[in-house]
Amino acid sequence: MAEALTAADRQRLLAGRDLSVDLVRVCCVLLVVVLHSLMLGLTVGPAGAIGWRNVVQEQPWFAVASWFGQLMPLFFVVGGFASWQGWRSTQRKGGTGADFFRARLLRLGTPAAVWFVIVGAVVWLAGAAGLPADLLANGLGLPLWFLAAYLVCQAAVPLMIRLHTTHPAATFATLLAGVVLVDAVRGSTGVQTVGLLNLLLVWPLVQQIGFLLADGTLGRLRRPALLGLATVAFGTVGVLASSGLYSPDMLDDLNPPTLPLVLIGVGQTALFVLVKPALDGLMRTRPAQAFVGIAGTRLMTVYLWHLLLVIAVAATVLAWPSVVPAVGTTAWWLARIPGDLSVLVVLFVLSLGLARFERGPKRVGPVPATPVLVVAGVLAVVPPFWAMEVGLDRAAFVWGAAAMVGAVLLARGRVGRGASDVPTR
Repeated sequence: MAEALTAADRQRLLAGRDLSVDLVRVCCVLLVVVLHSLMLGLTVGPAGAIGWRNVVQEQPWFAVASWFGQLMPLFFVVGGFASWQGWRSTQRKGGTGADFFRARLLRLGTPAAVWFVIVGAVVWLAGAAGLPADLLANGLGLPLWFLAAYLVCQAAVPLMIRLHTTHPAATFATLLAGVVLVDAVRGSTGVQTVGLLNLLLVWPLVQQIGFLLADGTLGRLRRPALLGLATVAFGTVGVLASSGLYSPDMLDDLNPPTLPLVLIGVGQTALFVLVKPALDGLMRTRPAQAFVGIAGTRLMTVYLWHLLLVIAVAATVLAWPSVVPAVGTTAWWLARIPGDLSVLVVLFVLSLGLARFERGPKRVGPVPATPVLVVAGVLAVVPPFWAMEVGLDRAAFVWGAAAMVGAVLLARGRVGRGASDVPTR
């Protein structure tokens, strides 16, 4: 990749994208892989039952560290930035909201459909071999909530950009008021399912912060203002956590999403804008461009498949119980280093065959009618939402795979006369 980037290619790359944003996007996903590997500690009970412990979350420093280590708000911010650019590009080409959403659904849904089919087969084979297949299936489905939330945000991009352009303050205020209201109702009634409404409010609101990054608003703020913004955002999280209204642990505040995640997103974005000039300089170097160019084309593959490999590495170690350090000991922490490196290496090798699915189908038909796209969107959202709320088992993998494949086929349209080689980006 580094050798393939000629001087002309590098200039086009720098002119066409904000590579510091791409770098943050890549680093967010890779850090998620590392954090999940650190969190997972497989254990074997006295009767031989396999379980797991979230060792990192047990540490006294974890709650405050999660304010910075909970990277999903920042990922949705840079996703909003990329969506702004993608929608403007679609408009320049004469495309519509349907073109935009179809392209996004295919690029997200195709690798997810492949994951459901292959991993579902692995889970069923594990069950046939007498392994705890449903425990494995449920664990593998934990990261899928992101797919449901991100697809909802992508479907709303054309509308939310229009609202941001015409009524930015009112849009932010309305979404923020909705988040606070949902949290208040959930907290006062104790009905946890009410909080699910914030899937439609928190992440779109965080995405709007990315629009402020894309339209240059945040870039015009001076350093003292950015420092003040970050201080106020993180300080407010501290006040809310110490009041008992919210957990200080951002993992607890993740599903359903809550107000602190919005504030974390504001603080993280302000810090990003502060260091952006340095990142821009870094991204003018050939090695950094090569790193982002390679990793950035396989992020969905890395995100979807990493937990299977983390579990596989941990389970492989359990095969030699005499050399396995006790979970949570110093030796166990040190063993995370080769474990993480092993996962990253195997992920890269795996991505050589799977990353091509992130480009979507090679040929697509005309954009389907809006009702068909709506059905495709629902089919793509339901399996990851189910994984988040109920969990996956072997049966859920079967109907989940059918739903994801159906979503991709519907969005692809009839390939024949009028078909194109690639989806509209």
